Amino acid sequence: MYFLTDKIEFPDVSEATFEGLLAIGGDLSPERLIHAYSNGIFPWFEDEEPLLWWSPDPRFVLVPQDLKVSKSMKQVLKKKKFKVTVNRDFKSVIEQCALAKREGQDGTWITDQMVEAYLKLHQLGYAKSVEVWQNDKLVGGLYGVDLGNKMFCGESMFTKVSNASKVGFTTFVQNSHYNLIDCQVYTKHLESLGAKYIPRVEFLKYL
Repeated sequence: MYFLTDKIEFPDVSEATFEGLLAIGGDLSPERLIHAYSNGIFPWFEDEEPLLWWSPDPRFVLVPQDLKVSKSMKQVLKKKKFKVTVNRDFKSVIEQCALAKREGQDGTWITDQMVEAYLKLHQLGYAKSVEVWQNDKLVGGLYGVDLGNKMFCGESMFTKVSNASKVGFTTFVQNSHYNLIDCQVYTKHLESLGAKYIPRVEFLKYL
């Protein structure tokens, strides 16, 4: 296993384990995070674990043109019960994502350290949030990384009201200029919206 030093570098992604684990350690500085995402690598670890860096093969992604919008979701969008904004309240979105309860998880991988790191990325213009509002209350949202290469690397989403996060994600993708949405790892929810696996070598071409 490759242990990172203070130097901003990673091994070639081909050295990742079968599960996709590539390296351990380092830090969450903006420079390292930008370098990681530029090379198809992302951090994912829980509290009290060392920093773990991943580059799975295959990669779970969504091509915007393949987005599936169900009849029921089309009706929800048509009713315009929600208002969707971008970068209006990044801090609240990432904090709510950290608090969201997830099936099969006791805690959260969005640690205080991660929140602080992505807030810095946002301030530098590399992290983006999508907010979903109902009656001026934040009821859903998502955030991720945008390096300006026509790819959005989705990190997490949350919902407090039925369909809120789906509306946010669907609206964001439909109005986006991206060639690819990086979903990183499989979820049933994203698969229902059209996400699929592609070989890592193909994913890296998008970068």
